[in-house]
Amino acid sequence: MSTSPALSVLDLVPVRTGQTSAQALTSSIALAKAADDLGFRRYWFAEHHNMPAVASTSPPVLIAAAATQTSRIRVGSGGVMLPNHAPLIVAEQFAALEALAPGRIDLGLGRAPGSDPVITQLLRRTGTTSEAQQFPDHVQEIIRLMDAAGESIRFTSGGTYDVHATPEADGSPTVWLLGSSDFSAQLAAQLGLPYVFANHFAGDGVERAMGLYRQQYQPSERHPAPVSFLTANVVVAPTQDEAEERALPQLRQFARLRSNKPMRKIETVDEVRANPSDALEDSLMQQNRQRWFVGEPAKVADELRAFAEKHGVDEVMISASSGAYDHEPLDETPARIQTLELLAGAMAEGSAASPATTRPA
Repeated sequence: MSTSPALSVLDLVPVRTGQTSAQALTSSIALAKAADDLGFRRYWFAEHHNMPAVASTSPPVLIAAAATQTSRIRVGSGGVMLPNHAPLIVAEQFAALEALAPGRIDLGLGRAPGSDPVITQLLRRTGTTSEAQQFPDHVQEIIRLMDAAGESIRFTSGGTYDVHATPEADGSPTVWLLGSSDFSAQLAAQLGLPYVFANHFAGDGVERAMGLYRQQYQPSERHPAPVSFLTANVVVAPTQDEAEERALPQLRQFARLRSNKPMRKIETVDEVRANPSDALEDSLMQQNRQRWFVGEPAKVADELRAFAEKHGVDEVMISASSGAYDHEPLDETPARIQTLELLAGAMAEGSAASPATTRPA
């Protein structure tokens, strides 16, 4: 049996029917604490905007909250959508987070806007989505601004100024590039940075992207060898039937997104059962289901081991996509915690090294 990969968590802070943002955030912080207790390697918050079913609009705020409620796990962004933000602001926010939780902060950077062009213009009033073209320069600017050795950006405008993200850094976050295309893989290789392929929503192209990253990798001082992992949608329950049921709400949400239907809060399992999907939704749900890891603990653990081995990674970041039943509390997330607990246990049983004993990257 192959060695179990380390486990991490990607959280979009899902919002279900009847749930407030406060309740969704409360449940996600509880999930972060559970991941910390269970020995998961890292916990990342995504950035999305103007979506009824997603409350992860501000990764730095959520990272700060999670950092104060955890003690060991790395916390970070998966990712900050850089076209939405001025590089100096990103550098300042994550330098502050590094000071708050030294040695535990990851800065995952993405090139997509995380929403539509209108929202992007609201976030960056001086620009549009075309600012994604400046992504490589902005990534390098952020790294220099956060550099603990004192490197800075020299800015000239009526005078010369040295600009630092924070007055006296004694460490800096680990910067990761995120993507689902060749561009980010090749840029990460060129800059000698860790890379994450967003397999949870873009299952095609993973082999090519990971191959390009490894073949073209240029060693850097901080990362002499390529460092990468993959994301995956995972639902684990005591029985296959329960796992399949709990996967339904998120599967239908993905189908609505892919078919350009109006977005709404995530339905409960009961709501999906009471309102059958149309033919297009059914087809899209079946296609997505083939790429998800859904089932009993031992089965999913085996599938994730094979997945990690196939793609040559020692870590898998799971999006715990377990839906809720109507009767379950709004300020808790028992199904997502169940996925983490059952999966961590199955991984530990099947390998000599559990996630807690694997050295963090």
